Amino acid sequence: MPDRIRVACVQMTSRADKAANLETAERLVAQAAATGADLVVLPEKWNAIGDAATLHTAAEPIEGGESVAAMSEWARRHGITLVGGSITERRDGREKLSNTSLVLDTDGSVVATYRKIHLFDVEVGGVTYRESEAEEPGDEPVVTRVEDWGLGLTVCYDVRFPELYRILALEGAELVTVPAHFTTPTGKDHWHVLLRARAIENQCYVAAAAQIGETLPGKPAYGRSLIVDPWGLVVAQAPDEETVIAVELDRAHLQEIRAKLPSLANRQPNAYRWPTTV
Repeated sequence: MPDRIRVACVQMTSRADKAANLETAERLVAQAAATGADLVVLPEKWNAIGDAATLHTAAEPIEGGESVAAMSEWARRHGITLVGGSITERRDGREKLSNTSLVLDTDGSVVATYRKIHLFDVEVGGVTYRESEAEEPGDEPVVTRVEDWGLGLTVCYDVRFPELYRILALEGAELVTVPAHFTTPTGKDHWHVLLRARAIENQCYVAAAAQIGETLPGKPAYGRSLIVDPWGLVVAQAPDEETVIAVELDRAHLQEIRAKLPSLANRQPNAYRWPTTV
């Protein structure tokens, strides 16, 4: 059981040009692997960002999809586990797309599939976002094991829903990945706070790979990819450019925090009641 793994987050600027995005991602994944990373995380919608029409054009199935095939080849070539950020997935018999995060092992096989549960239907900074116009929500939290670590999968807006992260922790997550395309208005006020909170309250590592720059006209992404430890300390942060951050995670550090400040063990689930209406 490896008690230490090296995790890297890719930060990039994706737009509507799928071929260009694949080329950039390939270069940055190679850069991440060169740091000695065991596990590499791509950002949300790394292969294509745009309006609903752009997303439908770029969408692909998991089986036989161009982006999935590329990720599979990169994982095999570099001998890494790859959390494929997210891509827009087209599924047979469904009108709407899924925002899907895949995990590929060192053989290039897909070993976990998570579909983003919480859709970003909000108004921020005078701009309206409606992910539900093109996408439908997933309905299943996912924890898998990679490099013999418990890995919980989330995507971007999910970070605002602590109940999801608590479920992942209780199902064995020691590391949670957060591929993201955070807006600048929300990012400057909430990004660090939310990621650190999810790490602190669940006493796990959090690795958030982000989009940076003007991915959409007039809608710059916040960037600042982060890796946070179970105490809530930011142990790596990306500058405002396309780049890679990497850091070694230590299971003993996590276990020590959980033993000395046993907030997970001190839960009182029999006392908790969900309101009948929210």
